Amino acid sequence: MSWLVLIVSGVLEAVWATALGKSEGLSRPTPSVIFGVTLVASMVGLGYAMKDLPVGTAYAVWVGIGASLTVGYGMWSGAETASLAKILLIVGIVACVVGLKVLH
Repeated sequence: MSWLVLIVSGVLEAVWATALGKSEGLSRPTPSVIFGVTLVASMVGLGYAMKDLPVGTAYAVWVGIGASLTVGYGMWSGAETASLAKILLIVGIVACVVGLKVLH
C-alpha cells in the first residue's frame, strides 16, 4: 500500500508544481488553490509512505515521478522544448525509480 500511496503522491507533486507555475506567483486563484490542495495531499502521502519505506528511497521515488511527469507535461503542452536528449534523460529517471522499487 505504501508504494501505491507514494506513486499517487509523486503524481500529485507534478500537479502542484505545474499549478504553481500557472499561478503566476500565487496571484491567480484557481491554480493557487489547486497548488495548495495538491501540495498538502502530496506531502501527506509522502509522509504516510515513509512510515514503511526508507526515507531516501521514498523521497527519490517521489521526486523522480514528480519531476518526470512535470517535464513530460511541459514538453507535451509546448511550454518546454522537446528533444531526444531530454526524453532519454527522463527515461533514465524512470528507470532509476523502477530500480529503487526492485531493490527494495
